[in-house]
Amino acid sequence: MSNESDSGVGSLQRSGFVVRKERLYGRLIAASAGLTILVTVGIILALSGRALSFWSQISPIAFFTGTNWSPVIANSYGVLPLISGTLIVTIFSALIALPIGLAAAVYLSEYASDTARSILKPALEILAGVPTVIYGYMALVYVTPLIDGFLPISVQLVPAGVPILPEFTLVMPSLGTFNALSASVVVGIMIIPMVSSISEDALSAVPDSLRQGGYGLGSTKFDVSTRIVVPSATSGIVASYVLAISRAIGETMAVTMAMGMSPQMPYFPNVLRNLAESSQTITAAMVQIAGADSYGSGPTYEAMFALGMTLFAITLIMNVLAELVRRRFREEY
Repeated sequence: MSNESDSGVGSLQRSGFVVRKERLYGRLIAASAGLTILVTVGIILALSGRALSFWSQISPIAFFTGTNWSPVIANSYGVLPLISGTLIVTIFSALIALPIGLAAAVYLSEYASDTARSILKPALEILAGVPTVIYGYMALVYVTPLIDGFLPISVQLVPAGVPILPEFTLVMPSLGTFNALSASVVVGIMIIPMVSSISEDALSAVPDSLRQGGYGLGSTKFDVSTRIVVPSATSGIVASYVLAISRAIGETMAVTMAMGMSPQMPYFPNVLRNLAESSQTITAAMVQIAGADSYGSGPTYEAMFALGMTLFAITLIMNVLAELVRRRFREEY
């Protein structure tokens, strides 16, 4: 009896080769994870050296609070116009991409048949493979003239005669050749596949038992989709939003071609005027500096690294906030 027991235990033991192979696999996977951390640390170190050198010559207060950016011509290094240009494109492209991408994801996950999903999802993801220079060209040649055909538009928000409040009319003027609105539209279209694809995966991962429970209580498909499935996949949807917004923040070629390179502070209170005129993002300013004559030395060149650190900090803050939201609404099944 003992011999049979010993042989049974022995048959369940792995050979030394299998054990060594599994250890090797574990170390390779751990090395891959560690490599990503090392790359991030390397980027920070590569940027911080030149950035600190720049801030030793240009006051960080003047850099972060200055309202004029003209490093090549006027030696002005105020980053606020670039931050405002970046935020304008990011916010308005998000207003386009996030709801459309989520709606497409809900359709693919909850409404589309298997045949329709097999056709529509690859077709939608083709948008992610289009070169960004094509988007910039489309914005410059087609989107701007198309939108400009409906402008100018004025909406009187506060009519005359209202007590206390002054009369105010919101005006959307005609678009310039380079403008933030066209850039926001094409960037929004560009990041729709990222939102829809990741959100659709998150929605499909929701257990069918939750759907069946909703149907059992008499809910319609729309109610189940919007009140059960979407809330249950909030963490995945938030992740798709973060990746898409990060993509919009880091976009360079499309916004450079469509938006131009004229950094300026935003206009208030007629905020729509900001969409009709040229501006500049942080990434476009970095490209402009990289092609300047001062390449390789001086504060103008080192400003590129300061801009990189600023962009890195903005993205990091956004990811930390998104992670807090993800943990707050995370569901485990």
